[in-house]
Amino acid sequence: MIARDTPSDAQPKTTTPPPTGLGQAPPAAAVDEANGVPGPSIVVRDLNAWYGARQAVAGVGLQIAPRQVTAIIGPSGCGKSTLIRCLNRMHEVTPTARAAGSVELNGVNIYGEGVDPVQVRRVVGMVFQKPNPFPMMTIFENVVAGLLLQGGALRRELEEIAEQALRQAALWDEVKDVWRKASGASLSGGQQQRLCIARTLAVRPEVILMDEPCSALDPIATYRIEELIGQLKRDFTIAIVTHNMQQASRVSDFTAFMLAEEDHIGRLVEFGPTSNIFTNPTERRTEDYITGRFG
Repeated sequence: MIARDTPSDAQPKTTTPPPTGLGQAPPAAAVDEANGVPGPSIVVRDLNAWYGARQAVAGVGLQIAPRQVTAIIGPSGCGKSTLIRCLNRMHEVTPTARAAGSVELNGVNIYGEGVDPVQVRRVVGMVFQKPNPFPMMTIFENVVAGLLLQGGALRRELEEIAEQALRQAALWDEVKDVWRKASGASLSGGQQQRLCIARTLAVRPEVILMDEPCSALDPIATYRIEELIGQLKRDFTIAIVTHNMQQASRVSDFTAFMLAEEDHIGRLVEFGPTSNIFTNPTERRTEDYITGRFG
């Protein structure tokens, strides 16, 4: 596991960290030069992805900045979900799917030789578009499901971890009286999505990927998730795919705009601070999409 750094006014000290399980030890801290924030960082270089013979993404390069929210926007079919699934090697779970290029997590290429994709997915967690709690499990069992698969934790430790994760997901106060007996499927849609976020947090990732986490939610539940994202970025590096332009402008610090044209291959058109992308984009295609001229 990659150790999470604690922000401070002092410059991060360079130490020799323990191995991460990703194949080699990364630098002690990845620091975004733009804001000096230490923490886990993802650097994508010339990423390409295929489903069988069909190429879905070509030549993408960007940085997911530490302890910031990066939004990935663009019309349907432009490769947004494919891109985000490549960031923790979920893409290759799909039969015939493959990826090429480099995705560096704190300097370690997760597609490098000897890197365990299961360990990658523990460090880089994923929250999916549709809430997917396990219906036959209690709220508590849902949160610790990943830890139970790993084994070795005592019941008391699991309960402490589950409570902390539910608190981080802003769900504890709503379920604390029923979490040991109520099914995860008994919760509302918004609560189920926060439960899935808690399940991701319980395995203590460094990075959280979210693939349209609010698309199935009502405005009130969407607001709660957006508020939660703002809180979580204090401790986690976050990337979110969203179709909602207002949501991207509200929750993100950086925005990547993707587009697939006549060849149906998704490419990165523009990437930068969200304030620049939404108020002064450099590409006409970005401006046309954000202002609703297409998409």
